[in-house]
Amino acid sequence: MSFFKIIVINPGSTSTKVAVTVNTKLIFLKNIKHSVEDISKFEKISDQYEYRKEKILKELSEADIDIKKVNAVIGRGGLLKPIEGGVYKVNKTMLDDIKNPMGEHVSNLGGVIAYEIAKMAGKNINAYIADPTCVDEMDEIARISGIPEIPRLSFLHTLNQKAVARRYAKEKGLKYEDLNIIVTHMGGGITVGAHCKGRVIDTNNGLNGDGPFSPERAGGVPSGQLVKLCFSGKYTIQEVLHKLKGGGGVVAYMGTNNMAEIEELVEEGNKQATLIYNAMAYQTSKLIGAMGTVLKGNVDIIILTGGVAYSEKFTDLITERVKHIGNVMIYPGEDEMMALAMNCFMALKGEVEVKEYK
Repeated sequence: MSFFKIIVINPGSTSTKVAVTVNTKLIFLKNIKHSVEDISKFEKISDQYEYRKEKILKELSEADIDIKKVNAVIGRGGLLKPIEGGVYKVNKTMLDDIKNPMGEHVSNLGGVIAYEIAKMAGKNINAYIADPTCVDEMDEIARISGIPEIPRLSFLHTLNQKAVARRYAKEKGLKYEDLNIIVTHMGGGITVGAHCKGRVIDTNNGLNGDGPFSPERAGGVPSGQLVKLCFSGKYTIQEVLHKLKGGGGVVAYMGTNNMAEIEELVEEGNKQATLIYNAMAYQTSKLIGAMGTVLKGNVDIIILTGGVAYSEKFTDLITERVKHIGNVMIYPGEDEMMALAMNCFMALKGEVEVKEYK
């Protein structure tokens, strides 16, 4: 059996996770914290690249990990041009697009940092990304919104959605590419994907668009009322955008995006907390139902995942509403590091095709 040593890099808003695996066995993991003071020194997220890279190299060196003895480096992918899911080698075209991404997001740093560390490791070492946020496998019919200038876009938790779908398939001795799966990722944002034979053919825009409201996103709101709000003169464009992402959803109603706190209030009988808690489960269930129609009722499994899926109370509310569509499996949390490592390992073994970014 071949053994591959892999460096995994996952930049977050105030931290950078770095791991080393041998095949898919974790041998090193560090969550490097970045103070607000340090991060605020940089005008743009892209300017943080060198700072974060040096932090990673320092931690690897202190752990006696020789980067020249690794077989590959994989980073979390960012907001590139729309691409299908899979493993991609970081190339010049991707690096050029990272400099001018579709949007500012810390995940944009993953590919470029992985590329630079791979280059330092040796000429035969490649850098990869896998299932980035920009994955777009939507059917053309799913893109139609009703306004030609505003097509529906695919922005979802691709990495974790595909990872748990593959995990389920493997546990059942099946192939992900042979199944129809509805995956619901529930974190700060909520995305529901209709996975049809290995492709996410429809999903909601979980970045700043439609779907259920979540701990910190407004989700789909009545469009006419939103337009009136925008032109009311009461808010700047930045303030309205914050209402949609960051300041919308549960936090707008309850003053916190901490679902554990909300659940405590529900247990105490707080009527407002109970209403909002139940409404988030209700809206999530509605979208799962919609994705059931996308798959024409042929649903092999419904998967609930993400941080909110740790709550049995919340997942029970959803299960009660969607169990007529299909059986429900729960994979709480999101292990992006192991998902990246697994993708890289499969690519190195030749189990999945390494795709070219064009």
